[in-house]
This record gives sequence, C-alpha cells and structure tokens, in this order.
Amino acid sequence: MFKGLFFQGKTNYKSQSLSAIAWRKFYKNKQGMFLLCFLCVVAVISILGYLITPDSTPYANEQVLEIRLMKPMSKVSFLEIKKDNPVEKRNFLKKMLYGQPAMYTPIPMSSYRLTNDSIVVELLNESPPYNMVQYNLADISYRINTRTYYLGTDRYGRDVLSQLIIGARVSLSVGFVSVFIALIIGVFLGAIAGYYRGVIDDIIMWFINVVWSIPTLLLVIAISFVLGTGFWQIFIAIGLTMWVDIARVVRGQVISLREKEFVEASKALGFRSLTIIFKHIIPNITGTIIVVAAANFASAILTEASLSFLGIGVQAPMPSWGTMIKENYGYIILDYAYLAIIPGFAIMILVLCFMLLGNVLRDVMDVKE
Repeated sequence: MFKGLFFQGKTNYKSQSLSAIAWRKFYKNKQGMFLLCFLCVVAVISILGYLITPDSTPYANEQVLEIRLMKPMSKVSFLEIKKDNPVEKRNFLKKMLYGQPAMYTPIPMSSYRLTNDSIVVELLNESPPYNMVQYNLADISYRINTRTYYLGTDRYGRDVLSQLIIGARVSLSVGFVSVFIALIIGVFLGAIAGYYRGVIDDIIMWFINVVWSIPTLLLVIAISFVLGTGFWQIFIAIGLTMWVDIARVVRGQVISLREKEFVEASKALGFRSLTIIFKHIIPNITGTIIVVAAANFASAILTEASLSFLGIGVQAPMPSWGTMIKENYGYIILDYAYLAIIPGFAIMILVLCFMLLGNVLRDVMDVKE
C-alpha cells in the first residue's frame, strides 16, 4: 500500500490537476467550444447519414438523367411508380448505415391529369409529341411527390446535398481510422525508442528517417496499389504513413521525461519498463499527442481527398468530396462551378476547424501558462 500511495503521489496527482486545469481553460475558450460544437454537429450529421439525406438510396446514387445539372433550390414533381420486384424495407440501423434501396421508379413530370381509369403525365424536358405518357391505374401503384434539390443536381441527376452529407461520413471516417492506426504505431515506436535509447533507438530512428524521406502521397499511392483500392484499404494506407510525425514527437517527450524523479522512483520500486512507459509516462504527454493527432486528422482528410481526386481513393459509386471535385472540376469555367466549389469549400472548412482546434488545445495544455 505504501508503494502505491508513494507512486500515485508522485505521478497521477500532478497529471490529473493539469488535465483539470486544461479542461477548465478549454471550456472558457469561446473559439475552442465553437469549433468543438461545430465538429460535433458535422459528426452527428454524418452518422445519421441516410436518415436525413433527401436521397436515402445506397451511396445517394439515385440517377435521374432528365433532371441533370439543375440549379440549387430547384423543385421537381415526380410520378413515382412502385417497382414490380419487391424491395426489402430495412430497419432503422441498416438504413442509417447502408441506406434504403428505392422502392419506386421516379418519373419527372411537368403536369398530370387523372381520367376514369388512367393517369396522363406530361414528361419534363421532352418535346411533343413524346412528352405525353399514359398509365393504366389498374396496372400500377403510384404516388405523386415533389422534391426540392437544395444544392441542385450533378450531371447524372443525383442530389448534391445527399452526396455531400455521405461524403462527410467518408472524410470523418478516414480521419478517425487513419489517426487511430497512426497513434498506435507512432506512440508505441516513439515511446520504446525514447525510453530505451541505445541500439533500439538507432534502429527505430533509422526506420523513421527512411519513411520520412519518402513523399507522403507517393507512399500512400504505393501502399494503395499493394492493398488495392477501396474504402477500408485507403484508410489503412493513410494510417500507415502518418505515424512518423507522432513517433518523433513522442520520442522527444519521452526522452525529456525518462530522467524525471517519478520515473527514477518507479524503477527503484521495481516496476517493469513497459508499465512505466504506458501507465506513467504516456499519460503525462497526452496533451501533446492530442495536438499532433488533431493536425494529422486534417492531413488525413486532405490526403483522402487528393487520392479520390486522382482516382485511386474511395471508388464510385461511394461519394467522396474528392470524387465530387474530380467529377465536376470541368464545370468551373461554366455556370455550374458550384458543383466543384461546394465540396472544395467543405474540405477547406473541415480542415481549418481541425487545425484551429489543434492550436487551441496547444494553448490550453501549455504547462508554462
């Protein structure tokens, strides 16, 4: 019991008080709270996904070519005819994660009229006499619906707002997964190198310098070719290239702490090296790791967008902000420049928020203040 009280008094009390002070400073920081609330809202929207998107089909990929390249806030009336083949109605969780396959075939129309046993529809954007279609009411199950395209439609007639919301899910997912992988590798190697020093430090630093010398984008592309292109593959590829920054920072912090009194006391009390590293040294550099992770989060989003723009990231039909820019950058000099500007602006805002949040965290966790 004496050993536990002595060791806890030397380590945990100080780190807990510093953490409490940092959180109180962060709570009083208006910029930090605003950024955190904004990112939480984006995260909630991306998690809800298909539950709140106007187009709830998988990948928000319902294509209606008759309404392609419609301006924002456009309203279109549809005659929706129920499909002959039965479509599974998914439960709440499945719909939120994967979307709901369309149960109706949408037919855009300008007007319609009902007769005794049929419905006559005037098709949208069709020339006479091919703009009039008649359906027997006994043969179809239908409904009339009006949709509002708040951000317009792309060249395939897909809803841009729905694509943007599902694309946010991809960007946040790549940030979380990639940073998680980078933290596991970077913290482990950096802590081992900084604590043991000697030959182990030389070998790990040589490996870090080799990875550091390769341009990040080229390394991600190489790993992507090995793992293949896809949703999870690109997350792993980015995570395997982002750990170097974390490892170098953690190594430097561990080197500065390994000679402190509480580490010497831990050695004298007989604690194992790994216990000292991961139970007592790492908690004292959590603030630094969080700041670096916030910066890496922004870098991961940019890297994923770059790879998707090049065509080796997230593959169609899954929407991604980088893919949206790739598909629509040719319209920048036309009247539809917003199709590329909107996802580009979304990337800029999200990256800026994480960078500013990292600066706020650095300030509130500065022990010198």
